[in-house]
Amino acid sequence: MACYRLVWKSSAEKELRKLPREVISRLVELAETLVVNPFPLGARKLVGTANAYRVRAGDYRLIYEVCGTELIIQIIRVGHRREIYR
Repeated sequence: MACYRLVWKSSAEKELRKLPREVISRLVELAETLVVNPFPLGARKLVGTANAYRVRAGDYRLIYEVCGTELIIQIIRVGHRREIYR
C-alpha cells in the first residue's frame, strides 16, 4: 500500500494557527494519519465536489482533497463546525 504525501494550503495553515493549542495538535495528528489511510472511518465526501472529504475531531473539521493519481492529500480548510462550511 502506497503512502500519500500531505500538502497544506497556506490558507489552511493560517486557519490552523488561530485555533487553541490542544486542538491544533489533535488536528495535525489527524492529518498525519490520512497519509496512511486517506479514507478513515468517519470520513465523509462533501456533496457537490469531485474529490473533497471531511473528517471530524470533536467540534472541529478538517476538509481535504485526495488526488489518487499523484498520491497527494491537500488540506483545504480547518475550523470549527459552525464556520467551516460557509
